[in-house]
Amino acid sequence: MSELVRELLIALGEDPHREGLLNTPARVAAWWRDFLSPDPSAMATCFTETHASDQLVVVGGLNVWSLCEHHMLPMKLDAHVGYLADRTVLGLSKFGRIAQRHAGRLQVQERFTRQLADEVAAAIGSEDVAVTVHGVHLCMSMRGVRMEAARTTTLHTGGRFRTDPVLSQQFLTVAGQWRAV
Repeated sequence: MSELVRELLIALGEDPHREGLLNTPARVAAWWRDFLSPDPSAMATCFTETHASDQLVVVGGLNVWSLCEHHMLPMKLDAHVGYLADRTVLGLSKFGRIAQRHAGRLQVQERFTRQLADEVAAAIGSEDVAVTVHGVHLCMSMRGVRMEAARTTTLHTGGRFRTDPVLSQQFLTVAGQWRAV
């Protein structure tokens, strides 16, 4: 990968041997390897909690960076996950780890939203999961139409979130409290 970055610098009219660029190919290659290698060992840990029956749990502010697979430019994603705890709760740090795992690849926001919802649903053993993601896409902000204020929102609802409009609205209200993007 370092050699590809060196070739890119040459194609851009730069001298990869000049002082400021001497170690750039190695640094860029190291960043790509690190970014595209999230920790796959983080397992979702659930705990029995008898006092959590039909309780809405919302974890928000899950801020991750990903790369648009169409332009390979960064996108900042701010995810919020809700689920119904039915005597089982998912360890809070696991939400961030799940989000990081799915963000650490070439991605589109729509797929990321669904992957986050699917993994949480599998971990808790229930389809009663809702996920909303707000994204800033540099492929739209700094190239093409260059609309810096543009934001994209995706929403996935499963189980009772899909069939119960009151529950769905409760989730959206609580998730709307975070606006980090």
